[in-house]
Amino acid sequence: MASNPFDLTGRRALVTGGSGGIGRGLADALAQAGATVAVLGRSDRTDEVAAEIGAVPIRADLADREDLRRGFDEAVEQLGGLDILVNSHGIGRPSEAVDHDLADWDDVIEVNLTASFQLCTRAGRIMLDQGRGKIVNIASILSFQGGVRVPSYAASKGGIATLTMALANEWAPHGVNVNAIAPGYVKTELNARIWRDDPVRTAQIDARIPAGRWADPADLGGAVVFLSSSASDYVHGIILPVDGGWLGR
Repeated sequence: MASNPFDLTGRRALVTGGSGGIGRGLADALAQAGATVAVLGRSDRTDEVAAEIGAVPIRADLADREDLRRGFDEAVEQLGGLDILVNSHGIGRPSEAVDHDLADWDDVIEVNLTASFQLCTRAGRIMLDQGRGKIVNIASILSFQGGVRVPSYAASKGGIATLTMALANEWAPHGVNVNAIAPGYVKTELNARIWRDDPVRTAQIDARIPAGRWADPADLGGAVVFLSSSASDYVHGIILPVDGGWLGR
């Protein structure tokens, strides 16, 4: 093992959803560890965030399958190859299950699960050919639990967990590591409806987290560096909770 197995110098990483929230924190952590990073996002913030962390900006809409393929190919071309893929994009459409619009269901599954599968397989072709590579999916504590009023999101994150294990089963013998991080409650815009707008639910969540607080995106940085580095070469198909102890209570 190298003297510093967490050093990512010379590695080329693509982080989706990198223009904000968890994705930005993960991209920054990889860059700080020495990787050359491309951040893929659809918002106007993508260029700004990339400049802040010294990354390559890629604009693409992962809800559009053709645009996904274009954005992925552009990122690989800009990076000069690919060693690490981090799928950290995602959307949510909270609703009571009996009232959940099927169009919203389809949107969440398309972006959170189907787009992740497409990105994994496109990265997998490259990594299998070169005999090495790291893929890190972003699952959720809702990969293990049903959540409240988020049936499509929970279904998509359950799918991410089992997809991660399925791909690891296929690709581990060929030097490609596929793993996932399962964040707990993280202060991002995706769940601002709770921590900003629902003090009762926020207090309930705070009371259950042994660490006593919600996570910041930076709290996930160590996990993504580990799973992207040679320190995790014998780690395949895990779903690593980073949740302040939520699942253990």
